[in-house]
Amino acid sequence: MSGFLVTALLLCLLKDGTYKATAWDDKDFFSYCPPSQCSKHGPEIRFPFRLESSNTSSLCGVPCLKLSCSGQDTILVHPVLDAYKVTKIDYRHATLTITPPVNSPSCFLITKLISASIPLDFNYRPPSNPCYTFYFGFAVMAQCLRSFTPSGSAVKYINGPVSCFSNTTHFSYLVDASAHMNVLPLDCKVISDGLIPMPGTLTTFDELAEKILNVAEMTVVGWRTYMVSSSAIAFNCTLCELHGRRCAFSSQMNQTFCMHVGPDIKVIAATSSVAALVALVLMVATALYLSLKTRYNEEIHLKVEMFLKTYGTSKPTRYTFSEVKKIARRFKEKVGQGGFGSVYKGELANGVPVAVKMLENSTGEGEEFINEVATIGLIHHANIVRLLGFCSEGTRRALIYEFMPNESLEKYIFLHHYNTCQELLVPDKMVTVSLGIARGMEYLHQGCNKRILHFDIKPHNILLDYNFNPKISDFGLAKLCARDQSIVTLTAARGTMGYIAPELYSRNFGGISHKSDVYSFGMLVLEMVSGRRNSDPSVDSQNEVYLPEWIFEKVITGQDLVLAREMTGEEKEKVRQLAIVALWCIQWNPRNRPSMTKVVNMLTGRLENLQMPPKPFVSSESHEMP
Repeated sequence: MSGFLVTALLLCLLKDGTYKATAWDDKDFFSYCPPSQCSKHGPEIRFPFRLESSNTSSLCGVPCLKLSCSGQDTILVHPVLDAYKVTKIDYRHATLTITPPVNSPSCFLITKLISASIPLDFNYRPPSNPCYTFYFGFAVMAQCLRSFTPSGSAVKYINGPVSCFSNTTHFSYLVDASAHMNVLPLDCKVISDGLIPMPGTLTTFDELAEKILNVAEMTVVGWRTYMVSSSAIAFNCTLCELHGRRCAFSSQMNQTFCMHVGPDIKVIAATSSVAALVALVLMVATALYLSLKTRYNEEIHLKVEMFLKTYGTSKPTRYTFSEVKKIARRFKEKVGQGGFGSVYKGELANGVPVAVKMLENSTGEGEEFINEVATIGLIHHANIVRLLGFCSEGTRRALIYEFMPNESLEKYIFLHHYNTCQELLVPDKMVTVSLGIARGMEYLHQGCNKRILHFDIKPHNILLDYNFNPKISDFGLAKLCARDQSIVTLTAARGTMGYIAPELYSRNFGGISHKSDVYSFGMLVLEMVSGRRNSDPSVDSQNEVYLPEWIFEKVITGQDLVLAREMTGEEKEKVRQLAIVALWCIQWNPRNRPSMTKVVNMLTGRLENLQMPPKPFVSSESHEMP
């Protein structure tokens, strides 16, 4: 049962408890909307179809399920399949048999389908427009440097070369969008801008592609699942037809119903007891959930696979899920928990220890997986964690990183939250760690072909290797933009409370840019030098002093920032230098914050060369933080 159908049933049942289509105009439906034909031997046209040229009401058919007559021929009215002749309509199975116009060129249909491609944009949502029916699957167009004949399992997923898109130096192939990219040779790349819709019915991709490319007669899925306008009411007329009845539409109930065929047309009423109603509602709700979840997962899988095809071979190693289970030792040793799932310790075949992150709590339509592969999968820097491999198999997605034995920086900063000696984080090490993070961020902002904005810099996402060197991790919220792009657009604030720059909450503070990461870095450094969280849930918020304000007062009055241990004069200067740099980084106006290149220079320079920053916040005594 489709998600649209169960939605309709659920709405009907909740509205009236029982459905009684007994209104006078319902029983006269076929008097107002009689069946018609374009010719004696042509297919019968009745609801949910409507003959466009007839003078009947628009309620006699579903929008965009229209047919027209051209002489003796029945023609499909459709934005892509227009001009196709309908030779048969199977109302019991919701399919149409269609043939192309006479003397159609070889690429007549595929060219029109490419123009109707669905963009690979995470903000894109397919329109609830019935004109988008008849599509059964999706494909992409791949271009290769040499001609080849698919073999083995690839035969089921590849068809071509496509003559009208190929020449002597480049050969184009139609590829099933749900197939793994390793079915293509290494010299191939995806050239289509989106997913190409494929009209048809249940068959193999190769057979479907053959009919499309040869412009042959085909059977297409019709109206089995369907949105009706914006009312969110759906129908399944096939049920009526399978029971020997006909499908009709009630203008009063705004839904379909079944009618007996005969001289005295009888309206079929659906009644039920309260107990049966409750049981049916539960069944419908369950079916709706499973249907929508399956459809959602399929859409994510298509987007992820399309992304991986587009990136070709410029990526880390791809593993199967069975290989990931072996690497992670069947997920026996859990070493962490992130925002998108659990992290397990594992080992590659060559003995190299790794961390395996399973994206079990994955949200955002696969965007966090794509962000990780698209960013750290293509870059190498001493202060950025290295992505060694990944897995995308159905709804299962995993990321395999180099293993960081000393875990995250968070473990060493907050003494009261972890049984770890903070003596490891002495002033010299604080400077080293801060400088390493700054250099990694500078590389993300300036050292790549595209600027990478992390948007989630915090101690938990700074991992420490065997030598206690910091490495930036977790790029699930990252955003790629041009290096010369000063301002970026986000639909919602992203990041972790306490580290999110003010401009992500309100544009009154300025535009969102790489300076938003600078703010997060400043907050991280302030926490490191103080050993305190910038928002401590264990402290009464009414008595808590805002951390930047507390540090600012300590700096301008010359007081010690680290109270847990005795420090030499040189160590105090280093801590003061870190604090001043951090206070510059958290200026509320993004234009007053330094770039990460400037931050590196400030950290490697001398304390006496640093100016004291202005007060970087609104005083908690008179204003509240927005």
